[in-house]
Amino acid sequence: MIFLTFFLGLIANFIGYIPPGNINLTLTQLTINRGMRQALRFITAFSSVEFIFTIIIMQAAEWLAAQKHVDTIIDWVMIVLFSVMGTITWINRNKPPKAKYNDRESIRYGILLGFINPMQIPFWMIAGTYLLAHHWILPGMFALVIFSLGSAAGSFLCLYLYARSAKYIQSKFALSTQLLNKSIAILFFSLAAYHIVKQIYVVFFKH
Repeated sequence: MIFLTFFLGLIANFIGYIPPGNINLTLTQLTINRGMRQALRFITAFSSVEFIFTIIIMQAAEWLAAQKHVDTIIDWVMIVLFSVMGTITWINRNKPPKAKYNDRESIRYGILLGFINPMQIPFWMIAGTYLLAHHWILPGMFALVIFSLGSAAGSFLCLYLYARSAKYIQSKFALSTQLLNKSIAILFFSLAAYHIVKQIYVVFFKH
């Protein structure tokens, strides 16, 4: 049962990080500009925070699901976050990558984005509530810790594959960092636009 709990956390969070978002797009950019060594430090730091984050959100999943305006708040946070990250990426699109980077930079970056990760709140509100309601996770802190360890492992594995894919694509197609930075900036702006359109639909058409 312990292995199943760990495996559920791993699979759930692995799937959660497959769609493009602020974390995997940032990691892609970091991998291309700074290399796999810095990417691994980012992933390790981020996954460590993900362990803590999962415990907190899973304990508050039912309460969060009952809050009426939590989805709207998260959407507007994501609009701001994607817009800021897209703007920063666009501004720095033509800057050549540094020759050397401080290892602590990537670790601090991973920790920061681990805490500024609002997309995980609705994900665990849905997935966490479902798993708890169907008794796929045993009650108690021990089972939750095992599940959260699996969640951290799932995010690490998915992000590691993202990083490897980014390096492979760059080497295979000889893409410039400027082109990749522009593409990632456009994706950030597109995700911000998606959340804006979503809120317009909710305000004017859903009610």
